[in-house]
Amino acid sequence: MVNFFAMQEERSIQDIYSPNGICFGCGPANEKGLHIRSFPEGDELVAEWHAEAHHQAFPGILNGGIIGSLLDCHSNWAAAYHLMNKRGEDTAPCTVTADFHVKLLRPTPIDGPITLKARVVESTDDRATVEAELIADGKVCDTCRGTFVAVKEGHPAYHRW
Repeated sequence: MVNFFAMQEERSIQDIYSPNGICFGCGPANEKGLHIRSFPEGDELVAEWHAEAHHQAFPGILNGGIIGSLLDCHSNWAAAYHLMNKRGEDTAPCTVTADFHVKLLRPTPIDGPITLKARVVESTDDRATVEAELIADGKVCDTCRGTFVAVKEGHPAYHRW
């Protein structure tokens, strides 16, 4: 069982590899962002997140755009972390989303913790395909599958963290 309370006291991979990141979803330095905090757990990357009232689509239900941001950023970090380890590097490569597809399976309640889980299902030297899920109230509410690419010098995201 994952102890999310203990995780909040630990440094997330975003805190370690991108402390000055300004991404809306995962940037620790974005004061108005979602502040996703992801942690390795076996072959998955796991995060616990809590919605606020302004994240609602309608009373008690999480907005679909926020769902997409949560799954996109968390999956992107799963890819970056995987590629870093696969390459035997000490820093995470800057990865960007090439494509991602979200399935909204059921309304996502905001009245409790929201868990994100992502795992790499396929990879090459510079890209990873990730499958992820968003769990609320003990149910998988949303899923995602995406491809994330490590960018090279000259790309606007190169060395963003």
